[in-house]
Amino acid sequence: MKNYILVFALAFVSLATRAQVKTITGTVTDATGPLPGVSILVKGTANGTQTDFDGKYAIKASTGDVLVFAYIGYTSEQIVVKDKEFIHVELKEDAQALEEVVVVGYGTTTTRSITSSLISVNSESLIKKEKANAYHNSISQQLQGRAAGVQITNTSRNTGATHNIEIRGNSSLVNFKRQNKTNAIVRASPEIKIRGAATINTNEQPLYIVDGVPIQAINNAVVANLDPKTIDKINVYKGVKARKIFGSSAKNGCVVITTKKGTYQIDYDEQYAQITENKFEKVNLNPLSTFSIDVDKAGYSNIRRLINNGSQVPIDAVKIEEMVNYFDYQYPQPKDEHPFSINLEAAETPWNNDTQLVRIGLQGKSYLNEELPASNLTFLIDVSGSMNNQNKLPLLKSAFKLLVHQLREKDKVAIVVYAGAAGVVLEPTSGNQKEKIINALDNLQAGGSTAGGQGIELAYQLADKNFKANKNNRVILATDGDFNVGASSDKDMEILIEEKRKSGVFLSVLGFGMGNYKDSKLEKLADKGNGNHAYIDTMQEAQKVFGKEFGGTFFTIAKDVKIQIEFNPTKVQGYRLIGYENRLLADEDFVDDTKDAGELGSGHTVTALYEIIPIGVKSDYLKEVADLKYTDKTTKTEFSDELFTVKFRYKKPNEDKSIEMVEVYKNSETQMSSDFKFASSVALFGMHLRKSQYLNNSNLNDVLALASEGKGNDNEGYRAEFIRLVKTADTSL
Repeated sequence: MKNYILVFALAFVSLATRAQVKTITGTVTDATGPLPGVSILVKGTANGTQTDFDGKYAIKASTGDVLVFAYIGYTSEQIVVKDKEFIHVELKEDAQALEEVVVVGYGTTTTRSITSSLISVNSESLIKKEKANAYHNSISQQLQGRAAGVQITNTSRNTGATHNIEIRGNSSLVNFKRQNKTNAIVRASPEIKIRGAATINTNEQPLYIVDGVPIQAINNAVVANLDPKTIDKINVYKGVKARKIFGSSAKNGCVVITTKKGTYQIDYDEQYAQITENKFEKVNLNPLSTFSIDVDKAGYSNIRRLINNGSQVPIDAVKIEEMVNYFDYQYPQPKDEHPFSINLEAAETPWNNDTQLVRIGLQGKSYLNEELPASNLTFLIDVSGSMNNQNKLPLLKSAFKLLVHQLREKDKVAIVVYAGAAGVVLEPTSGNQKEKIINALDNLQAGGSTAGGQGIELAYQLADKNFKANKNNRVILATDGDFNVGASSDKDMEILIEEKRKSGVFLSVLGFGMGNYKDSKLEKLADKGNGNHAYIDTMQEAQKVFGKEFGGTFFTIAKDVKIQIEFNPTKVQGYRLIGYENRLLADEDFVDDTKDAGELGSGHTVTALYEIIPIGVKSDYLKEVADLKYTDKTTKTEFSDELFTVKFRYKKPNEDKSIEMVEVYKNSETQMSSDFKFASSVALFGMHLRKSQYLNNSNLNDVLALASEGKGNDNEGYRAEFIRLVKTADTSL
């Protein structure tokens, strides 16, 4: 009897030991190093995982279980789980798996690849496949159905749902997963993944090599839309062979493109509005200077991105007013009934001893977050194929989460997305349901053409439906601006937004990405939509826009703010406004309440700089003109102690009648304050980037000296970053 009990006890202990689940970790490699995307499965179960990009994995299994390691092109391995919790596996290549199909035109031939897994498509085949729509012109579309083992992924989704369609090479396998109901479908364009879905599940893109030059991943979207007529041949390398030939950069496969000319270079399809630098005006001929304020800051962060990437800065990308207004200045808070304070200053121009520099500064009233009115926000997010790069949709999601964390219970957020069509992803949701909002953001994926106009229509429709009087009703558009379906031109967008702003819904525009960034379109949208425009290139910039400047970015305290300055002709013979070229207004627009102008947000500062030529100074910047026969050029002498008068007009956010303010600056020149020096250094740097005709033999050392003297109290390091940026740009100018 005792023996039976002993046997039973041993069997029980053995079964208990076998049933104990533990986490097995390890790495999978081949002869050359780690293998990403290897499938690991507990034999006889549905329990499985994959290795990461370093070949590492973790899986739960019991002692006695059999782990099956499988990878296309390699012989499978089966390992029994014993006492060890770390299992390393080295897979061997399967020679038979290297047999592939080479596609030439529409004919096929079977061959054994001795260098790589390779698919080849020639130019004749590409042209026959070409469609009129640009959507069908992409390289990914040309390869669909031609390359075994090449995964072309289409994604359709809406209302929080993710519909994944996976097409693997020439097979007919289609996997359609529907999570919940949708109101509309957002179509997606194909996305190349060299390995099938069974071997790797990642959004990583292959390495592109065009005419022998590797393309940076951030420019994949540009290359993927090459015109097929320019292409001679495409070779697709798969699996570990791509990595062996092209290195670790090709761990997700490699697309090698040969163009007919053989000299392809990345053609950045970024668009900027043309800017013609303001010239000096004669006071006795043009006594008034009128412009709209501008609190947009996209110009500076975009230039910073270009310089940090070692790219040439396009002249029209340099908007000096946006560079100057990127930084905060120590203007006092308003003390009267007006929503901003006015600050005037004049001093000798740092780069020209014969002229003076005038600074006009506005400081918007600051409010604490809890003091701001409830928000009715509609996120309008571009999820088209051009947003697939890491510095676009993935960065956008992380950035928007910073905003979500600041929402209050009384705030509401809805999410609209657009690609080939537009759809509602999240109905208006209270700010205290942060997890629900963030989950909706996390589910977004990029793919498809770009029906921006349709997205704007739907976002405003949703914002109108949930409009709350005396609240902050706003659409927040996040995109690279690459609209290509429906209304898409700058003029189309202008007409559309001018109509939509009548609803009382404000618009904030956030730009992301590079290569096809449409600054001109986004600037126009923000200008016409009673909003502002920011460019987010890093999470640090996202923190500045969504965190530090949350109120100023999303809460308007004054709209249609206009400035008109009149210089005293007895003291000033000439002037030029530095920057604001795209914000100039006709003099009569100043008193016309139907004319749109800029908006000022909570806590925002606005700075404008004028360079003036005093009376009696001979200057090559002012040309002689013929005497006027009918115009009396005599000037009044009773204002001899005044240098200029500046007028401001603004409207309260929910009103249509403007309020006027007037300030007079006496004829006095002072020593530059630290803030004035720093603002001047930023303006001078912008002038150098623009190759201005008014540099007066200054150089970047003058910029650095001026910035260092004006650095002042730089708690957040933005001014120090500017100084580093100037030093970086020195070699590229």
